[in-house]
Amino acid sequence: MNQLQFIALIAERDAIRYTPAGMPIVNAVLQHRSQQMEAGIARLTEFEVSAVAAGELSTRFSQTPLAGLYQFSGFLSKKSRNSKSLVFHIIDFSAVPDSSI
Repeated sequence: MNQLQFIALIAERDAIRYTPAGMPIVNAVLQHRSQQMEAGIARLTEFEVSAVAAGELSTRFSQTPLAGLYQFSGFLSKKSRNSKSLVFHIIDFSAVPDSSI
């Protein structure tokens, strides 16, 4: 199973572009920061991840304010067939209150 959910802000976002087949795509960088428990010890967790929104979701994603926090769900895949870098593919997202992170 390849499913990932986390709360993040949209740190960077490109304009909508279109694949040769006409599918709309938006590339972005998501930024996460939270405290997690590991082996009974609180640990600060921070990361940035490259992300992509495709299809109908790309329009809503491209119009979403950068300042807010959002809960993202999706999956990880290689950036390209020969790449070792991962990209988070956004399946859905929704706004969350600032206090949730």
